[in-house]
Amino acid sequence: MRRLAAAALLALPALLAFGRGGYFGVTRVRVALLACVLLAVAAFVAERPLPRSRHGRLALGGLAALTAWTGLSLLWAPVQGPAFADFERLILYTAAFGAGIALFRDSRWVEPALLGTIVATALYGLSERVLPSIFALDALPSADDRLAHPLTYWNGQGALAAMGLVLAAGLAARGQRLAVAAAPILGLDLYLTLSRGAIGAGLAGLAVLVALQPTRAGLRAALVVVAGAALASAAALALPGVQDVDGSTGQGIVMIAVIAALSAAAYFAMRADATPVPRLRPLATAALVALLAGTVIAVATSGSQGAAGSTEAGRLVSVQSNRYAYWEVAVDVFADHPLQGVGSGAFAVEWLQRRDIAEGVKDAHSLYLETAAELGIVGLLALAAFLVGIVGAARRRGAEPAIIAALVVFALHAGLDWDWELPALGLTAILLAAKLLAEAD
Repeated sequence: MRRLAAAALLALPALLAFGRGGYFGVTRVRVALLACVLLAVAAFVAERPLPRSRHGRLALGGLAALTAWTGLSLLWAPVQGPAFADFERLILYTAAFGAGIALFRDSRWVEPALLGTIVATALYGLSERVLPSIFALDALPSADDRLAHPLTYWNGQGALAAMGLVLAAGLAARGQRLAVAAAPILGLDLYLTLSRGAIGAGLAGLAVLVALQPTRAGLRAALVVVAGAALASAAALALPGVQDVDGSTGQGIVMIAVIAALSAAAYFAMRADATPVPRLRPLATAALVALLAGTVIAVATSGSQGAAGSTEAGRLVSVQSNRYAYWEVAVDVFADHPLQGVGSGAFAVEWLQRRDIAEGVKDAHSLYLETAAELGIVGLLALAAFLVGIVGAARRRGAEPAIIAALVVFALHAGLDWDWELPALGLTAILLAAKLLAEAD
């Protein structure tokens, strides 16, 4: 029964992903109800439903406190609809997190199952690019030619693919080399989103993976993943039909053949070798610092979501600015309402009152700054408790490097975009964190 409940819990991100990312109410509420049912099941079938480690208790308590404070903020939030949507989402996250901690102990299938879901979403999104005569997905005018399906937001889809690349490298490094065959698929998916933040976060995650696992197998896995992703992207550059939503079946078939060849090459390139590589950890750490700085700068200077020319590959090296304006308003709101914030979901109202540019924005594009603005110091403390608990579990000896690195991808990108509001992406990170804490018990 416990294994069945764990399998059902691992299926929830797929339900959200193929329900337009779970952003809209009906899908989100249904999956939240399922998560609550699974939490109740876990309470009965798990030997230890609650975490025993102090890190686990801190993380679960922090997320529960954040949920409760978000619900309480309905009392002062100026708009009830967005605030209630945030509350529903956090109920989903908290229920799934608690259930995962109880159900994932001794489970070896969490990372492979989540990677499988991520690959499935990538294949779905790529289907109309490589076989346009067979597949035609719903048009998304705001995305232009950027790949956004099935999550319906290109940066969110890119972040999910980046997490998948890191998981693939981590699984391959520990001997499951079939995982690395997904690199060309995920790399092409990531490239076609044209998401600089996701690319930078993915590279940062790989640097973390190598720093945590400074062996020949770890280095080889990271290099094979980067090579597979880069070569698939280069092939797409030579096949403009793949970059176009309308596509070209002929070029798409060529792309399928290229991906198949690259996947096979990646599989056969992997070797299991736990020999340490001297000086690899400090080099990977230095690369991580550079990537963190570069990613933040690149995203902070990114243009508006509908900026002209943003659908071309040149967008990856363009310099425009809008996100800094969102963050500046969030900081100003926090300064004016430091204790309790303005209420969950209220950033959109404050933006309309304080903005300097004529652009409609619902979110501050940063989990941390938006929490400060909307929920104040109390919300920040609850979020900090959740994150500190996860970091504490990650620091223990034997913690899984692939999970830690994938969570770094999410934590970095969530600070630069509205990933937390996209349940398919957020729940994937929540379940990985639950697995990390379950192992700590």
